Amino acid sequence: MNSTYEENALSNQISSAHKRTSSFSYRVPTPPRIVIPPPIVSTDFRDLSIDHIAPQGDRELDLSFLNNVDYAKLTQDSHTLEWTYERRREAQAILPFLYLGPMSRAKDKVFLQKEQITMMVAVRPKQSGLTNAAFTAANELGVEIATVDAPSPQELIAVFPTAIKRINIHLYQVYQRSLAMEPPKLGKVLIFCESGNDKSAALVAAYITEMFDKITHIKAMQICQAQRFCVNFDDTSKQLLQTYHGILTAKRNVTQPANGNGYRKQKRNLDRDEDDTEAMDLERFDGRVFTPYS
Repeated sequence: MNSTYEENALSNQISSAHKRTSSFSYRVPTPPRIVIPPPIVSTDFRDLSIDHIAPQGDRELDLSFLNNVDYAKLTQDSHTLEWTYERRREAQAILPFLYLGPMSRAKDKVFLQKEQITMMVAVRPKQSGLTNAAFTAANELGVEIATVDAPSPQELIAVFPTAIKRINIHLYQVYQRSLAMEPPKLGKVLIFCESGNDKSAALVAAYITEMFDKITHIKAMQICQAQRFCVNFDDTSKQLLQTYHGILTAKRNVTQPANGNGYRKQKRNLDRDEDDTEAMDLERFDGRVFTPYS
């Protein structure tokens, strides 16, 4: 006969000298939850500057023209205080050139023409026919199409760099083709998933984190929520964005110059270490009548 036995902590025993200092839990250990404060409507974006980490071989992709965009308009158009439930079916401009919304908006040719969308990015769990109607509308209007296939939320972080790079290439190409215009045309990208609230929102937050200097993953999620209040960043998405922000921070620390002259401090090599050690030994034994181990 099998008996059920549950092990008790020493602090639960009356005769034990051990005192409990915190509560015990039998659940599986999980990382601490990331709390997203409510979006700050009065945040000023006018001093934001693009800080793009260009991959190797893409140094010709000059995105400095995005610094001329008026990001202060984000605070004026914040929908947090006036949000209604019906707006979840619409698409909102998270940045002046980056929209976030559900799949139904990607099928709406009137919306695509009105907002002058030049590219749509579909974030989907796998290749399927659910996006065919949206792609049909895009083909009829000459809108560029891109897909991001992520079967699970954990796989999103692997596709972030590729998706962000493709968006930036499109913005750069649209700008270059319209240099003869005054002012040059700014491309507009619609990022969508079925609801427009989870995977596509994570991609938009990752884009903001990578493109803007001093914008953390927390701030990026706040910016998304300030414009599209119904976005849903679950614990998995928060952890992925936190990890991606850590990767970006490491890249920036490596590429930034170590001093004001633009030169990084060279790593100490073995020969230099030996020379420094010998010089230190000479200083230590200077003036002595004998040298140990000579």
